[in-house]
Amino acid sequence: MNFLFKTPGVPDLPKGEVVLGLDIGSTKIVAIAAEVEAGGHLSVIGLGEVPSGGLRRGIVVDIEHTAQAIAQAVDMAERMAGHRLQRAFVGITGPHIESINNRGIVAVAGENREVTIEDVERVLQAAKVIPLASERQIIHVLPRQYIVDGYGGITDPVGMTGSRLEVETLIVTAAGAAVQNLVKSVQRAGIEVQELVLNPLASAEAVLQVAERELGAVVVDLGGGTTEIAIIAQGGLWFASVLPVGGEHITSDIAVGLRTPINQAERIKKEWGRLPSSSVPENELFQVPNVGGEGTHTVSQKMLAGIIEPRVEEILGLVRQEISRADFKGLLPGGVVLTGGGALLPGMAQLASEILELPVRIGFPSRLGGLADMVASPAYATAVGLVIHGIKQLSKSQAAASREGFWGSLWGYFRAWLRELFQ
Repeated sequence: MNFLFKTPGVPDLPKGEVVLGLDIGSTKIVAIAAEVEAGGHLSVIGLGEVPSGGLRRGIVVDIEHTAQAIAQAVDMAERMAGHRLQRAFVGITGPHIESINNRGIVAVAGENREVTIEDVERVLQAAKVIPLASERQIIHVLPRQYIVDGYGGITDPVGMTGSRLEVETLIVTAAGAAVQNLVKSVQRAGIEVQELVLNPLASAEAVLQVAERELGAVVVDLGGGTTEIAIIAQGGLWFASVLPVGGEHITSDIAVGLRTPINQAERIKKEWGRLPSSSVPENELFQVPNVGGEGTHTVSQKMLAGIIEPRVEEILGLVRQEISRADFKGLLPGGVVLTGGGALLPGMAQLASEILELPVRIGFPSRLGGLADMVASPAYATAVGLVIHGIKQLSKSQAAASREGFWGSLWGYFRAWLRELFQ
């Protein structure tokens, strides 16, 4: 089925506009190209995926190696799409990511007390004034709600009348050095960074339903080197955190526990891994290659589950701590949406529900057409979300330009009329 995405409440971008999302992960780099079709729908036209060896726990540790992998992934997407791709919305993650809540307040400047785009920009700038260490950098200033003269819950205050404008925001910061190394890697691959986007924010764009975004839900992206957490409520991001543990740690435990090479441990995890261990029969056996490549030994699926489960419980326990640390005062009727490659482990949702004490479902990316079946896996949630975020941002920019152009033209006509009237 060719399910297409249409961004609500924003104008259509020109047909043929191509958006590139670039997910630079610890285990793989994914490039997804999507084209805007008639009516503003997005259709996947290109996909590139290559192993990533220049990152550790979401942080670039080898710029040259990372740049080469990015170039390969983008080249694959270009060949499939038949388009030259020069700019990208790039995901950023890592344990250096931090988020803080802040509020900005300004007086409405216009004589008629009508909120303008400039007022909104000023109040967002006011919200950015926070104590910030010199080595840190602001990635996002995300408005949750605007308040005009004490009336809250406003998503777009432009055009409203009032004397006092406030905004509640979530400010996401990152280590400046990590940001610079990531940007350098992308630029060295010949790609311009249109915007850095927090990975869990992008994942939420891809897997959450509208009702979940409004009522409140937690997105947990189980990646290779990191586990990313985002609390979404009332349509906005309330909390974000990145844990320095992920699927690679499970694979490493398997390699040690079964005395087998890492690449074989990863294959075994995908083919034979299952949770919880209490549901795994003891008579299911499989062969495990020995370290050094000589011979194999027999292992039960029950034993494998016994190796995987403690690490998964540890990761989910840390996730639970982070959700508690967020001190989110509302309810989370949307529960938890698990995504990322780690979510594909059979039984993961059941174990997560027991540990987190919330309803859990597996989040598959949707809202795209074209070659969407190629990216219909939790492993591609971040890359798909980057594309969706990109189309929203480009559409908002076009809407702002159109609005400014309209009012600028109207003011020009009014001034010309005044000149003619009083000549």
